[in-house]
Amino acid sequence: MDSTLSRRNLLGLGGGALVAAGLSACAGTGSSTTDNGGGGTAGSGTIDFWSNHPGKSKATEQKIIAAFEKANPGLKVKLTDAGKNYEEVAQKFNAALSGGSLPDVVVVSDVTWFNFAINDRLTDIAALAAANKVDTADYVEGLYNDYQYDGKHYAAPYARSTVVFYWNKEMFKKAGLPDRAPTSWDEFTEWAPKLQSAIGSGKSPIILDDGSNYLDWTFQNIVWNYGGAYSKEWTPTFTDPGTVKAATLLQSWAKNKYLKTSADSAADFSAGLGAVLMESTGDLGGFKELPFELGVGFVPAPEGVKTCPTGGAGVAVPQGISDARKVNAIKFIDFLTSTANTATFTQATGYMPVRTSATSDPSEAAYLKANPNYEVAVKQLPKTRPQDYARVFIPGGGTMIGEALDKIVAGSDVNSTFSALNQQIQSAYDSQLKSKVQK
Repeated sequence: MDSTLSRRNLLGLGGGALVAAGLSACAGTGSSTTDNGGGGTAGSGTIDFWSNHPGKSKATEQKIIAAFEKANPGLKVKLTDAGKNYEEVAQKFNAALSGGSLPDVVVVSDVTWFNFAINDRLTDIAALAAANKVDTADYVEGLYNDYQYDGKHYAAPYARSTVVFYWNKEMFKKAGLPDRAPTSWDEFTEWAPKLQSAIGSGKSPIILDDGSNYLDWTFQNIVWNYGGAYSKEWTPTFTDPGTVKAATLLQSWAKNKYLKTSADSAADFSAGLGAVLMESTGDLGGFKELPFELGVGFVPAPEGVKTCPTGGAGVAVPQGISDARKVNAIKFIDFLTSTANTATFTQATGYMPVRTSATSDPSEAAYLKANPNYEVAVKQLPKTRPQDYARVFIPGGGTMIGEALDKIVAGSDVNSTFSALNQQIQSAYDSQLKSKVQK
């Protein structure tokens, strides 16, 4: 995930407030904008690609676009800066649905795609691909199926990530700790005072995002480690014992000064302000010139238990554009996420390859051998699990969770905070989703 100060605050979220990509916000059908923005007939015209350039990937996207245009002389691609982060892209796309020019291809995140899909604003990628003889079988199954609902796929995987465990090797050595990621969060808690003693004041054993900047994403790993969850499908479970235990541990780290939460955790970690960072593989691209040696490992997990959330973004095609534009869009998506190009994108950013064939691509295989840190996320894939509905499907769910976690880190009572959150999530489901989904 990219780093931007208070990335979701711009949407004015809070309590039962509406996300820019939320259900009631999708008022426009986009029908009046069908042939605005991009255009042309199938095989010719301009493809308007809206992106926030995940992982500082604009130059890489431009390189891929140039190759696409060379291979397809009748087509041009307009790369539109659609926002600094996924939420800003969703906000811009939502505004276009209410009367602006629609893109041909748009970046959608793990959180933003669903509310557009359930309101029939996105095209079924699987059907579009099949109709145009585009093979989707080579996509990493779990990443492709993250965009599946009610038998349809609403995006193709693009800038996909998992949470990984980063550590400052110099700080670990100074603390007398083994040069590895902990096997459990209990083990890390045992290490924390040793780290604090070794690194001194003004630095923290662990840095995490704050609640405005995706703590709700990374914290899922800790919750799942203790047998908890944000929800069981549509039923919120914040008051379950495992969920409460994980939040209580988080609060204890804060009370003992082991934890620093940050609006830009990756930048703080890079500056040497913490010994550990739990963040996206997409941050690896920014860690190429650190003033210390970097360790990268799997996030903690009990034996045989999947505790690693996937994240990042896919690319989608709006429903409200012409069939000719959709044909051009799927052609570009196929090229953008091809074996060679997902390898190129991976090497530039640290995101995972989204094609199963990519790991055997000669350039990718050579790169992973020379840069083993980049291979961690690929090897960790079998330990991933789908994110909880309360975060990725409930309108504003991630923000509500982030706000509650900020309160807990600041010292609010865990049980009462999570009880209120349970009610918030349930209310959002009842008022905005219940009539639209099958429970």
